[in-house]
Amino acid sequence: MDEVKEKLTYICSKFRIEGDILVYRWIPAGHINTAYYAAVYNGKEIYQLLIQRVNTYVFRDPVGMMHNIELLTEHVRSKEPTMEKRRRLHFRHTAARNNYIVLKDGVAMGPDEPFDPLDESIEFWRVYNFIEYSTSFETAEGNPEVLRMSGKAFGKFLRQLEDFEAGQLIESIPHFHDTRYRLDNFFSVVEKDELGRAASCREEIGLIEQYRDFGCTLCRQIDRGELPLRVTHNDTKTNNILFDKDNLDPLVIIDLDTCMPGLACYDFGDTIRFAACTAEEDQPDGMQLDLRLMRAYTEGYMSEAGCVLTDAEVKSLATGAAVITLELASRFLGDYLVGDKYFRIAYPEQNLQRARAQLTLFTDMMKHMDEMQAIVRDCAGRE
Repeated sequence: MDEVKEKLTYICSKFRIEGDILVYRWIPAGHINTAYYAAVYNGKEIYQLLIQRVNTYVFRDPVGMMHNIELLTEHVRSKEPTMEKRRRLHFRHTAARNNYIVLKDGVAMGPDEPFDPLDESIEFWRVYNFIEYSTSFETAEGNPEVLRMSGKAFGKFLRQLEDFEAGQLIESIPHFHDTRYRLDNFFSVVEKDELGRAASCREEIGLIEQYRDFGCTLCRQIDRGELPLRVTHNDTKTNNILFDKDNLDPLVIIDLDTCMPGLACYDFGDTIRFAACTAEEDQPDGMQLDLRLMRAYTEGYMSEAGCVLTDAEVKSLATGAAVITLELASRFLGDYLVGDKYFRIAYPEQNLQRARAQLTLFTDMMKHMDEMQAIVRDCAGRE
């Protein structure tokens, strides 16, 4: 038995999944965690599973994060108890009823044994069901229907959790969309410039400085109590939705790690940033906002969430798209300046290229802000 298969078999056994792994494969998608697909046969049936190692450098409180996920998945299931299995996530549990295990030097720790998430000998694992006959899209590929159905999926997610008290959730990544904090941190990194990389991106740093006050718009609205905190997903890319392979019906939202209290416009804006554009996330050349795709997403989103959103939230959506694009540019550029510790990279200057692409998109959004606002108002049926 090869080492990976042996480890995956051991992990499954800790989640009370006995049997032989017939096939497994590494899943390359995603910047943060490491995941494997595995099919396990116990002599009677085959379990199709996703086995995932959580990046504890990013998620410093992985136990709290998994508690969030447990609360959210149980809430949705309690509201729709007859929901088809392939329309919900089911995390497997250990004998101690935990939905995770912690390995130290390859051996499972006790269920209540404390651990340091930054200890390199520690591995934090979870197992959940693989959704059959599903597909996802790394990008919307310029297809308005993919965007429309994505909007329906994330709009429904918001609606399903409108009666969930967001304050129950811990911040799995503190200050995740606190743009004021993010920008303060970014300029602290620029000032230190520990690796001497700032000279290569002075123009990008200057653009972020120019729009620093705009980037704090939503923070000021939170301070004034103008926008309600809701359960937000905070990573609303099209590749975090599983669709039916045959008809693009959205089945389930995945990757719930960053679910926290937040603003509706964060989730709305992140999809617009990621999918309603004309280039890849690390390709500055040709990066522009596609208003046609934005309209398609907004139509789908409002069909599910329009009945939930306040007037102030509706007005914040287009602004949220620009703010979150600027915020992510600062995060990519900040990570480049400190040596690419957060985002996984495939080549040395990928985070710099990602930052440049986001700043190009942000600039284009600011040029078209009036049109973006008009699309939101039209799709929401609000003046």
